[in-house]
Amino acid sequence: MSRCWIKIIVFNDPPHLGHLYSAVLADAAGRYAALRHGRPVLLSTGTDEHGLKVRQAAAAAGSSPARLSAAVSAQYRTVFDTACVQYTRFIRTTEPEHRRAVQHFWNLLDSRGYIQKGSYAGWYSIPDESFLTPTQVTEEVRGGQKVTVSLESGHQVTWAEEDNYLFPMSRLRDDLRYWVRNHVTVRPAKFGRLLESWLDAELPDLSVSRPVSRLDWGVPVPGDDQQVVYVWLDALVNYLTVSGYPDQQERWPPDCQLFGKDILKFHGVYWPALLLAAGLEPPRHLFCHSHWTVDGAKMSKSLGNVVSAQEALETYSADGARYFLLREGVPHSDGNFSRRKAALLLNAELADTLGNLLGRCSGATVNPEQRRRPAAAVGPGAEGQDLLEEAARLPAAVAAEYDELCFYRGLEEIQAVLRSTNQFVQQQEPWVLRRQPESRDQLHACLAVSMEVLRVAGILLQPVVPALAGRLLDKLGVLPDERSWQHAERLADEDRPLGTGSAVLFKKLR
Repeated sequence: MSRCWIKIIVFNDPPHLGHLYSAVLADAAGRYAALRHGRPVLLSTGTDEHGLKVRQAAAAAGSSPARLSAAVSAQYRTVFDTACVQYTRFIRTTEPEHRRAVQHFWNLLDSRGYIQKGSYAGWYSIPDESFLTPTQVTEEVRGGQKVTVSLESGHQVTWAEEDNYLFPMSRLRDDLRYWVRNHVTVRPAKFGRLLESWLDAELPDLSVSRPVSRLDWGVPVPGDDQQVVYVWLDALVNYLTVSGYPDQQERWPPDCQLFGKDILKFHGVYWPALLLAAGLEPPRHLFCHSHWTVDGAKMSKSLGNVVSAQEALETYSADGARYFLLREGVPHSDGNFSRRKAALLLNAELADTLGNLLGRCSGATVNPEQRRRPAAAVGPGAEGQDLLEEAARLPAAVAAEYDELCFYRGLEEIQAVLRSTNQFVQQQEPWVLRRQPESRDQLHACLAVSMEVLRVAGILLQPVVPALAGRLLDKLGVLPDERSWQHAERLADEDRPLGTGSAVLFKKLR
C-alpha cells in the first residue's frame, strides 16, 4: 500500500507563512519517503470551505460563500504549486464527491447508534469553529468591555443554545486512551503527553450539527433539512474522501496525518473517536508541528505582521522559502521569522557554503576539462579521505533526522560537511595546483572529493529544495536514474562530464 501523508488547510484567510510551512513540511516528508523507500506516496492537501466564519467573511466582502471559497482556494493551490508542493490530490470540501462521503459517514455513525438528537448550550468560537466548555474560556477586558474568550486561541466566543445532533464522546474514552497508548505514534512526544492529559479528563458530548437557521453553508444532515453537518466533522472526513471512501478503503488508514498544534484536539481526540465509532482504523502516526512568530511576536491581522506566503515565495524564491522554513522550523516549539534572519541564512548556506563550493569545483580555471572525477579513484591516505568518510556516513545521519521529520537537524548535518569541504578546498588551493603540472593528481583528488560531497549533498537535499537540488545534480552530470537515496550511500565510481547549466544555485539576497 502507498504511504499516505495527508493533511488539510483549514480555510480562513489567504495563505500565510504558517500555511506554507505546513504544506512544505508535508511535501518534504512525502518526497523523503518516496526517495528513501522507492514507493509511491499519496499526499493530499486542500481547503475546508464550510462553516460560519466563511459565511461571515463572504457577507463582509459582499460575495457569496461559494465565490469566496473558490477564490481563496485558488490562492492556496497557486501558492502550493509555486512552492513545488507535489500533492497527489488537492481536495475542496465543497466537492460533490466529498459531500457524498460525509453523508455516508454520517449514516454509518447513525446506524451504529452514535448520532443522538439533543440540545447544546455553551460557548462557541466562530474563528476556531469550535464548541467550548466553561473550563476552556475566560473573561478579559478588551476595548473597555468585558468579553469571554477561548483560553487556547484567545478568540472571542459567543453563547449558543440550539437543538442539534450530538456524538457521545464519553462512550469512546477508554478506546481512545488505549489507542493513544498502544496504537499511534504522536510526534513530537510532548503533544502525545498533551493528548493523554485531555483523555484523562471528562469528555463532554460533541455537537455534530448546526441548525440551518444559524448556518446554511454546509453539508446537509441526511434526512433532516433543518440541520447541517458540523464543519469539523465535515472537514475531517476529507481524509476518507481522498482515500476513495466509501467505494474503496484499501488506502486507509493513512501512515501519517500532519497538522498544526492549534488543531491537535480535533485530530487527536475527535477524529479518532469518530473513526472508532464508525468501525474504521485511526491513523498510525500523528505529526503536530508548532507555529511561527514574526520578529518574536505572534502573527495577527491586528498587529499587521502577517507574512503572506506569496510574498515569501516572491522574495526568497521557492527554493529559498522552503529551505528557510525547514531549516529554521522546529516542530516542538515555535519558529521565528525575520526578514534579516532569512536573508542572512540563505546567503550563508545556499549562496555561499553550497553555491561557492560548486563554483570552485566547476569553474574553467580549476577544471578546464569540465569533468567530475570518480571519488572511488582517490587513494587511501590521500588528502580529503576523511571528507569521503564523512560523505559516506552522511546518508545514515541525515536519514535518522528526516525519519523524525526534523529536517532542520538533517540540514545541519549536511551543512557541517559542506563547511568542512569548503575549508579543505581553501587549504588545497586548486587554483594554484592548476598551474603546477606536477600537482595534477592532487588537483584531481581535490576536485573528486569536493564533487563527491556535493553529489551526496545534492541527493539528500532533494526533499527540501527539489528544484535547487535538481540543478546541482544536473551540473554535476548526475543522471536522473542515479539520484536515489541508495546512490548517495555508495561512492561515485565513474568519470563524468559536467552539465552545461549555471553553477549559480541561489542568487544572493540584498
